[in-house]
Parts: sequence; C-alpha cells; structure tokens
Amino acid sequence: MSANSENDETKAPKDVPKLTDTWAIRPCHLYKDEYDDCSSFKARFHQYFIYGKDTDCSQWLTDFHNCERYERSNGNDVEAGSAIIKSEEQRRLTRLRAHYANDTWMKRKEPPEDWAKPLPEWLEKRNENTYLELKQKELMGLAVPQEEARSYCAIM
Repeated sequence: MSANSENDETKAPKDVPKLTDTWAIRPCHLYKDEYDDCSSFKARFHQYFIYGKDTDCSQWLTDFHNCERYERSNGNDVEAGSAIIKSEEQRRLTRLRAHYANDTWMKRKEPPEDWAKPLPEWLEKRNENTYLELKQKELMGLAVPQEEARSYCAIM
C-alpha cells in the first residue's frame, strides 16, 4: 500500500453539492399517500369516467422511492433529491399551464389605485346593524365586545 492511497482514504469526503429548491420536497409519506390514492379503486373509476382510461400513477411511486433514498442519505443523495425537485417542478408547471396560457385577462403588476376607497352609500346602508358590521366595529375598537347569546334549544 502506498502512502498516497492511505492519504486518499483518510481524507474527508468531498463536499456534496447543495440542492436548490429543497423546500419543494414533500415529506415522503405524502408521495406514498398520493400513489395509494391515485391507484385506488375509487380513483381508477373516476379516471375512467373522466378521461376514458387509467392515468399513470408511476411518477408518485418513483418520487416516493427517490424521497426515501434522499431521506436515508440525510440529504446527500443529490441525484434522488434533484429528481424529486424536477418532478415537483413539472407537476407545478402542468397545474399552472392554463393560468399561464390565459390571455383573456391582463395580469396586474399592482392593485388599482382606488382599491381601498370607501364603499358606496347604498352598500354602507345595507351593511348597517348587521352582525358583520358589529364584529368589524369590535375589532376596530369602536364598540364594546358583547357576549353572544347562546341558544340551547334543540328540536326533538
């Protein structure tokens, strides 16, 4: 055995690259729950009714296995972690595809200037002496909190 190989064995392990977006990794049991739900009889019936065929649930199972690998390695299995993050990203993009494709409405960069203006007089009048107005005044400190009357009436 050479001195070089001994040094190689006693060296500290190389730094494991850190993953970004680890917040996207769910607890492992949720991937298993999603897979179980997706592959249940009830879900399969629903999928057949809506889509005319079963949907592919294998990605949930793959994510579960990758999550377990990632958790067992205490976050050092970068390959498994990045696979989960990539899967979650794809899932999020699929879910938001219709939102991004919607060109009917112009998206705002900030709220309208008059978003906090007072309500019209007719709406203020309709709101008078309602439970909502009373609670709002209590929260603002304009009215003394009142104990709510409890009814213990039961119809048998």
